[in-house]
Amino acid sequence: MSAIQTYVRTTAPRGRETERIGPFLATYSPDTQHPMLNYAIPDDGARPSAAEIDALTAAYRRRGLLPRLEYFTDAAPDLEKLLVGAGYGLERRVPLMTCTPADRVDRTAPVGIRLRAPESDEDFRRMRAAQNIAFGEAPEIGDAEVDRLKTTGRHVLAEADGVVVGGGVALDIVDGTTEVAGIAVLEAYRGRGIAAALTAHLTREVHEAGAHTAFLTPGDLGIGNVYARVGYRPAGECVHLSMS
Repeated sequence: MSAIQTYVRTTAPRGRETERIGPFLATYSPDTQHPMLNYAIPDDGARPSAAEIDALTAAYRRRGLLPRLEYFTDAAPDLEKLLVGAGYGLERRVPLMTCTPADRVDRTAPVGIRLRAPESDEDFRRMRAAQNIAFGEAPEIGDAEVDRLKTTGRHVLAEADGVVVGGGVALDIVDGTTEVAGIAVLEAYRGRGIAAALTAHLTREVHEAGAHTAFLTPGDLGIGNVYARVGYRPAGECVHLSMS
């Protein structure tokens, strides 16, 4: 678990501003206030003082951001109680799942679906718009986000008759570990095995590139079952906490 938490602590700051506050690494995305892109990560075994928690909260408040943390509970088992005692509330718990090359199960794309890497700015724009719609967010994609996507990990999109219907990304490999994220398929195309094919495609790519562990954090049990079909196994949990 420590290796996966270290991976997140290493990769999350890329493209973000950071600040060290006690046993926390605070990250701030300069172009968005989205809470999923602005959060703090604790050190392993973190047991902050009340003053350190207050300082973390104040740092996010000064920037007009929601004070928020994401971390794997096994890496800092005493932290949640301290944060709740300071006024933070639980947003959600999500499972952590991992896949090794020995566990991976390949899945081909269903008939009529083509998987490929984005090849142009417009491909990245259409892929990200489809992902946003699938996640219930606005589809508009600015040039800055397109530029960021082009330098972030390995992307794959799913296409049906020229229409981009989903996508996903595998982030950079660090010390043999990588995260698969953003797996999303438009509602009208779900239930066909596209999400499983996207996940298997990305997982195979990173394993072949040298990763010994791919991990992801499914948002719900249903998508977790999809990931299980391509070889991912439960390995812990990730907790999200914030102060409104």
